[in-house]
Amino acid sequence: MKASLIIIGNEILSGRTQDKNLSYLANWLNEIGIQLAEVRVIRDEEEIVVETVNYLRSTYDYVFTTGGIGPTHDDITSLCIAKAFGVELEINSGALGILKEYYKDGELTDARMKMTKMPVGSELIENPVSRAPGFKMDNVFVLAGIPSIMQGMLEGARKHLTVGEVVRSKSIDVFTPESNVADALTDLQNKYSEVEIGSYPFNKDNRFGTSVVMRSSDETKLKNCESELKELMKNYDTKY
Repeated sequence: MKASLIIIGNEILSGRTQDKNLSYLANWLNEIGIQLAEVRVIRDEEEIVVETVNYLRSTYDYVFTTGGIGPTHDDITSLCIAKAFGVELEINSGALGILKEYYKDGELTDARMKMTKMPVGSELIENPVSRAPGFKMDNVFVLAGIPSIMQGMLEGARKHLTVGEVVRSKSIDVFTPESNVADALTDLQNKYSEVEIGSYPFNKDNRFGTSVVMRSSDETKLKNCESELKELMKNYDTKY
């Protein structure tokens, strides 16, 4: 099972706001056996959002979007999802009921009413933090951009997901430059095609080294690969 993430927001691309949702979502999906295969960061522009959603929803099992479902003029994600699916945007009765219960008399302003408008045919995703729900259209999950709210919404989205095989990981830190172990890692990768092997240079305590990460849903092959890697790296100072 593979998923993609669309991070929507000019503030992300300008650098004013740092995205914290990517790493959380990737780990959360990995724990339930879904691989995050692609991530795009795009502007709040209707044509770009519609085009990106349509491409990714036809490419991956699931698409997650973050950002652009609030009450302000530049929150256009809901409208864009409706256009991507070729349906109208309307007040969702379920979302309206939630916000009427949450806000006091007179507090449900026109701006906040915008958060009740969703594509026809969408299913609500519960928001346990600030109540204004996200929604699901087919394989597209539309979530808030604020990390605490997004994380809460994910739990509501879980019931709609078909989980896959959980990918496990092992890692070894080798205190030698990456170029010294490159050939050995290439041979190991060729032998264990079911194991994804990545190498990442680091500098810890003024010591240069290479962090080798192995990932696979096949635990037996993962353990065998790890054992062979340890044997290959026995002449180097290593940390498991």
